[in-house]
Amino acid sequence: MTLILTNDDGVDAPGIRSLLQAVSQLDNNAVIVAPQDHLSGCGHQVTTTKPIHVQQRSAVEYAIGGTPADCVRIALNHLIAAPRWVLSGINAGGNLGSDVYISGTVAAVREAALYRIPGIAISQYRQGGRAIDWDVSAQLATQVLLKLFSRFWEPGTFWNVNLPHLASGAPIPDIVFCPPCTQPLPGNYRIEGDYFHYVGEYAKRQRNPGSDVEVCFSGRIAITKITL
Repeated sequence: MTLILTNDDGVDAPGIRSLLQAVSQLDNNAVIVAPQDHLSGCGHQVTTTKPIHVQQRSAVEYAIGGTPADCVRIALNHLIAAPRWVLSGINAGGNLGSDVYISGTVAAVREAALYRIPGIAISQYRQGGRAIDWDVSAQLATQVLLKLFSRFWEPGTFWNVNLPHLASGAPIPDIVFCPPCTQPLPGNYRIEGDYFHYVGEYAKRQRNPGSDVEVCFSGRIAITKITL
């Protein structure tokens, strides 16, 4: 039974290679079915009014000219006969709280849940302008997958995971199961004439105590169970 790997940063993004690295420690039966292009923030958009180009790059990799939700639809209906999980990520940036309504990364596993296939979305919170160490992300993702693969999966749900941005050489952080934050994203804009330019700062977002935002920002791995 196969693991489907997808994302919203594009098939050539370093995050999906990091996810493949994490998965390879546990299971070698993975197929990448990911968008040809960067589609961050596309949410649960699907393509129904134009053709979707499918490029088979190898026996285990497909580049899809559509959204993350398109990728999962095509994979489940035409490419993969018996998928076990859909894994999405590792996204370059957090997908915490209200982000789940915007994120293409999360939409991919939401689409899987509609098909009664378990899914895990994994995102790497990026603090300030610091670069992401994708090897560290892969190590953390492996620990998460070990824990979630062994847990009972409830149909109609999926997992949303956010990895903290650790300093070099930091120990493996605690994994915390927590509720999603229900606070809005910053709504700040700079006004120039008739144009509004978004200037909200992600790190200054409001947060509920004990929620995924607070957990991840405090340096721990945040795992939330989302119900359709």
